[in-house]
Amino acid sequence: MKDFPQESKTKPETGRNRTLSVPEARMEELRREIFFPEHPLTAETLHDRILCGDMRKLIELLPDAFVDLMILDPPYNLSKDFHGLTFSRTSDSDYLAYLRSWFPQLLRLLKPGASVYLCGDWSCSAADYQVLTEHLTVRNRIVWQREKGRGAAANWKNSCEDIWFATLGNNYYFNPDAVKLRRKVIAPYRENGRPKGWESTEDGNFRMTFPSNFWDDITVPYWSMPENTPHPTQKPEKLLAKLILASSRPGDLVFDPFLGSGTTAVTARKLGRHFAGIEINPDYCCWALERLHRAEADPTIQGYAGGVFWERNTGREQAALRKK
Repeated sequence: MKDFPQESKTKPETGRNRTLSVPEARMEELRREIFFPEHPLTAETLHDRILCGDMRKLIELLPDAFVDLMILDPPYNLSKDFHGLTFSRTSDSDYLAYLRSWFPQLLRLLKPGASVYLCGDWSCSAADYQVLTEHLTVRNRIVWQREKGRGAAANWKNSCEDIWFATLGNNYYFNPDAVKLRRKVIAPYRENGRPKGWESTEDGNFRMTFPSNFWDDITVPYWSMPENTPHPTQKPEKLLAKLILASSRPGDLVFDPFLGSGTTAVTARKLGRHFAGIEINPDYCCWALERLHRAEADPTIQGYAGGVFWERNTGREQAALRKK
């Protein structure tokens, strides 16, 4: 693994560009915080820890039944360069074999009532579903709109991704009230002159909508958002917040064996959950640690304010609520 000089890859945090930029001196400090485990670990020692190393080897050091919620975001079946570590697109059958080479080993880490979310796109979603059905009960497939993306001259633009929801058993935790979406009411309906199913506020008319398996309110991190990092496949904190709030209780442990730049860990901390994560790239571990430090001073999540998820283009209303 080659060292990645962060400041040479991103613009400084000046002006409107808020992408994570960590000076090399700070990177050196963070590298001393990285945990490289060599011996078997207990559940207590894993609370709020980031482990650096090959996930397939580190699994052997982890204890049984310590995970309440597992979120998996492995490399999709695409050719991608993760700052020196590459993943190459392969056949559908070989990608399924890749999933099968490590997924069954994770099962013993789950508590009996644990839930699992597995991320993918259309090209690997079938393999994701297949490996889940071999070991767990699949409950649903979430499709979230990814508004970024390139157009295609001879195909449909790829503007959505999948997240498969599965559980180890039938006795699992799920709280839909925690992830309802606050939407503006365009055509307010009244009954006997009173709002029906919506409320009128000084900031406008809003309705709380029940969460569905299609999410069109997610904003992919970009350069003017403070959560943005140079990671090539970073997930939004708002996306992870929905999974964490729906499928874990405060104080539960959320585990992510493909931690990347740390979004799962950061979001879990902001929402009062414990976390544990594995990441093979030491520089990504440093980015995650830096984000965790910053989260202590700024626990906000873009698109989530006042204990409520908001649809896009409601920044003014969210800011007003935070000031109250």
